[in-house]
Amino acid sequence: MSVLAVVSSVLALVLNGLMAGVFFAFSTSVMPGLDAVGEEGAAAAMRGMNKKILNPAFLSTFMLAPVASLLAGVFLLIGGDGGPATLAFAAAVVYFLGSIAVTAAINVPMNNALEAGELAWRAYAPRWTRWNTLRGWASALAVALLGVALYVWV
Repeated sequence: MSVLAVVSSVLALVLNGLMAGVFFAFSTSVMPGLDAVGEEGAAAAMRGMNKKILNPAFLSTFMLAPVASLLAGVFLLIGGDGGPATLAFAAAVVYFLGSIAVTAAINVPMNNALEAGELAWRAYAPRWTRWNTLRGWASALAVALLGVALYVWV
Protein backbone atom coordinates (compact mmCIF):
# COMPACT_ATOMS: atom_id res chain seq x y z
CA MET A 1 0.00 0.00 0.00
CA SER A 2 1.56 3.27 -1.13
CA VAL A 3 1.77 6.03 1.44
CA LEU A 4 1.07 8.57 -1.32
CA ALA A 5 -2.06 6.66 -2.35
CA VAL A 6 -3.29 6.59 1.25
CA VAL A 7 -2.56 10.25 1.93
CA SER A 8 -4.05 11.51 -1.34
CA SER A 9 -7.14 9.27 -1.01
CA VAL A 10 -7.87 10.38 2.54
CA LEU A 11 -7.18 14.01 1.67
CA ALA A 12 -9.53 13.75 -1.33
CA LEU A 13 -12.23 12.21 0.84
CA VAL A 14 -11.91 14.98 3.45
CA LEU A 15 -11.80 17.85 0.95
CA ASN A 16 -14.81 16.57 -1.00
CA GLY A 17 -16.64 15.99 2.28
CA LEU A 18 -15.96 19.54 3.41
CA MET A 19 -17.32 20.91 0.15
CA ALA A 20 -20.42 18.71 0.33
CA GLY A 21 -21.00 20.15 3.80
CA VAL A 22 -20.61 23.75 2.67
CA PHE A 23 -23.05 23.30 -0.19
CA PHE A 24 -25.50 21.32 1.98
CA ALA A 25 -25.43 23.96 4.74
CA PHE A 26 -26.08 26.76 2.27
CA SER A 27 -29.04 25.01 0.64
CA THR A 28 -30.67 23.76 3.83
CA SER A 29 -30.06 26.59 6.29
CA VAL A 30 -28.35 29.71 4.94
CA MET A 31 -30.66 30.31 1.98
CA PRO A 32 -33.89 29.60 3.90
CA GLY A 33 -32.56 31.81 6.69
CA LEU A 34 -31.87 34.62 4.27
CA ASP A 35 -35.34 34.23 2.76
CA ALA A 36 -36.77 34.78 6.25
CA VAL A 37 -35.22 38.25 6.62
CA GLY A 38 -36.74 39.83 3.54
CA GLU A 39 -35.44 40.56 0.07
CA GLU A 40 -33.29 43.62 0.71
CA GLY A 41 -31.62 42.18 3.81
CA ALA A 42 -31.14 38.80 2.16
CA ALA A 43 -29.54 40.29 -0.95
CA ALA A 44 -27.24 42.48 1.13
CA ALA A 45 -26.19 39.55 3.32
CA MET A 46 -25.58 37.32 0.31
CA ARG A 47 -23.47 39.98 -1.36
CA GLY A 48 -21.39 40.10 1.80
CA MET A 49 -21.05 36.31 1.92
CA ASN A 50 -20.09 36.18 -1.74
CA LYS A 51 -17.20 38.52 -0.99
CA LYS A 52 -16.09 36.83 2.22
CA ILE A 53 -16.19 33.28 0.87
CA LEU A 54 -13.34 34.17 -1.50
CA ASN A 55 -10.75 33.32 1.13
CA PRO A 56 -7.80 30.91 1.17
CA ALA A 57 -9.53 28.27 3.30
CA PHE A 58 -12.55 28.00 1.02
CA LEU A 59 -10.77 28.46 -2.30
CA SER A 60 -8.06 25.91 -1.55
CA THR A 61 -10.62 23.33 -0.41
CA PHE A 62 -12.86 24.04 -3.41
CA MET A 63 -10.04 23.78 -5.96
CA LEU A 64 -7.95 21.02 -4.37
CA ALA A 65 -10.79 18.50 -3.91
CA PRO A 66 -10.65 17.25 -7.52
CA VAL A 67 -6.86 17.55 -7.65
CA ALA A 68 -6.53 15.27 -4.62
CA SER A 69 -8.97 12.82 -6.23
CA LEU A 70 -6.91 12.81 -9.43
CA LEU A 71 -3.70 12.27 -7.48
CA ALA A 72 -5.31 9.43 -5.56
CA GLY A 73 -6.32 7.88 -8.88
CA VAL A 74 -2.81 8.24 -10.26
CA PHE A 75 -1.14 6.75 -7.19
CA LEU A 76 -3.64 3.90 -7.05
CA LEU A 77 -3.12 3.21 -10.74
CA ILE A 78 0.67 3.24 -10.33
CA GLY A 79 0.22 0.75 -7.50
CA GLY A 80 -1.69 -1.57 -9.82
CA ASP A 81 -5.10 -0.94 -8.28
CA GLY A 82 -7.16 -0.14 -11.38
CA GLY A 83 -10.64 -0.49 -9.87
CA PRO A 84 -10.10 1.92 -6.98
CA ALA A 85 -8.16 4.25 -9.31
CA THR A 86 -11.12 4.39 -11.70
CA LEU A 87 -13.42 5.30 -8.82
CA ALA A 88 -11.06 8.08 -7.70
CA PHE A 89 -10.89 9.42 -11.27
CA ALA A 90 -14.69 9.28 -11.43
CA ALA A 91 -14.88 11.27 -8.18
CA ALA A 92 -12.65 13.95 -9.70
CA VAL A 93 -14.81 14.17 -12.84
CA VAL A 94 -18.09 14.25 -10.91
CA TYR A 95 -16.81 16.97 -8.57
CA PHE A 96 -15.33 19.01 -11.41
CA LEU A 97 -18.46 18.91 -13.57
CA GLY A 98 -20.98 19.14 -10.73
CA SER A 99 -19.18 21.68 -8.56
CA ILE A 100 -16.53 23.69 -10.37
CA ALA A 101 -18.21 23.85 -13.79
CA VAL A 102 -21.63 24.65 -12.29
CA THR A 103 -20.07 27.30 -10.06
CA ALA A 104 -18.30 28.95 -12.98
CA ALA A 105 -21.21 28.71 -15.43
CA ILE A 106 -24.16 29.45 -13.15
CA ASN A 107 -23.60 30.41 -9.51
CA VAL A 108 -20.82 32.97 -10.02
CA PRO A 109 -22.61 34.79 -12.87
CA MET A 110 -25.73 34.90 -10.71
CA ASN A 111 -23.67 36.26 -7.80
CA ASN A 112 -22.23 38.92 -10.11
CA ALA A 113 -25.73 39.86 -11.33
CA LEU A 114 -26.94 40.12 -7.73
CA GLU A 115 -23.94 42.30 -6.87
CA ALA A 116 -24.61 44.59 -9.84
CA GLY A 117 -28.29 44.92 -8.94
CA GLU A 118 -29.30 43.22 -12.19
CA LEU A 119 -31.07 40.32 -10.46
CA ALA A 120 -33.66 40.60 -7.71
CA TRP A 121 -33.50 38.29 -4.72
CA ARG A 122 -36.85 36.72 -5.62
CA ALA A 123 -35.41 35.57 -8.98
CA TYR A 124 -31.97 34.80 -7.59
CA ALA A 125 -32.60 32.68 -4.51
CA PRO A 126 -34.63 29.71 -5.84
CA ARG A 127 -32.49 29.21 -8.93
CA TRP A 128 -29.19 29.72 -7.09
CA THR A 129 -30.29 27.25 -4.40
CA ARG A 130 -31.28 24.58 -6.94
CA TRP A 131 -27.87 24.76 -8.60
CA ASN A 132 -26.12 24.90 -5.25
CA THR A 133 -27.97 21.76 -4.20
CA LEU A 134 -26.68 20.07 -7.35
CA ARG A 135 -23.16 21.10 -6.32
CA GLY A 136 -23.78 19.51 -2.93
CA TRP A 137 -25.01 16.25 -4.43
CA ALA A 138 -22.05 16.15 -6.83
CA SER A 139 -19.67 16.61 -3.91
CA ALA A 140 -21.49 13.95 -1.90
CA LEU A 141 -21.31 11.55 -4.84
CA ALA A 142 -17.57 12.21 -5.08
CA VAL A 143 -17.27 11.35 -1.37
CA ALA A 144 -19.21 8.12 -1.94
CA LEU A 145 -17.02 7.18 -4.91
CA LEU A 146 -13.87 7.81 -2.88
CA GLY A 147 -15.28 5.85 0.05
CA VAL A 148 -16.01 2.88 -2.17
CA ALA A 149 -12.55 3.20 -3.74
CA LEU A 150 -10.95 3.04 -0.29
CA TYR A 151 -13.17 0.14 0.76
CA VAL A 152 -12.40 -1.88 -2.37
CA TRP A 153 -8.71 -1.03 -2.14
CA VAL A 154 -8.17 -2.09 1.45
